[in-house]
Amino acid sequence: MVSPDGTLTGGALNAAISNAVVRLFREDIGKGPTKARTIHSGKFVLCVLEDTMTKAERSLTKYGREDYVLGMRRAFQEMMEDELSAAVQTLTGRKVVAFMSANHVGPDLAAELFVLDAPVNGEVEVGGSTKAIEDAAQAGHVAGETA
Repeated sequence: MVSPDGTLTGGALNAAISNAVVRLFREDIGKGPTKARTIHSGKFVLCVLEDTMTKAERSLTKYGREDYVLGMRRAFQEMMEDELSAAVQTLTGRKVVAFMSANHVGPDLAAELFVLDAPVNGEVEVGGSTKAIEDAAQAGHVAGETA
């Protein structure tokens, strides 16, 4: 979905972020994840990636060298932080104020977490959670005020 100001929202925003993250991994590492799912809520964007390891990384894991794989993955994510954050900033229209990344080798998963400076366009904070403006209005809340 596209908001009135032309920015992506909802599932369309999630899909665009997933596609951007997969593309950047493929460009920088030579292999992108085979599955990616992004969710966002308020100031948080989480992208979970599956099947991220290269053939060499899978071989290292098979021979008990997960520590090398995790160390290399940490180095890649540090190297890619600016690119990944820039993609999320462009798509959300918000500044990324924090980036955190984690990897798991069995099963082969990665998580990229972006914390934004403000909720994604079209969302408001309501009672400690984030809802779309329409949901907040139906609940009697608009921009933190009750009707």
